Amino acid sequence: MIKFFLMVNKQGQTRLSRYYEHVEINKRTILEAEVIKNCLSRSKDQCSFIEYKDFRLVYRQYAALFVVVGINETENEMAVYELIHNFVEVLDKYFSRV
Repeated sequence: MIKFFLMVNKQGQTRLSRYYEHVEINKRTILEAEVIKNCLSRSKDQCSFIEYKDFRLVYRQYAALFVVVGINETENEMAVYELIHNFVEVLDKYFSRV
């Protein structure tokens, strides 16, 4: 199950966030800061799946944009990895230069 969906730039600013479980606003900012720090600190050679607290993070980088999805342990990481790519392709077709 997907817990949240984030789009973040390289400066660490959240551009889009969608939560599928209730999370208080102050906890969201802390969660986003920690998630962003974990993803931005990794090199391109490292795996795009991260174990974080009680869930997993799946992320992809497109130029200066990171797309991060938080999932539970029963979700398939590769399926979510492809979901991210399909989502970005749809955005690119619709907005023409994502």
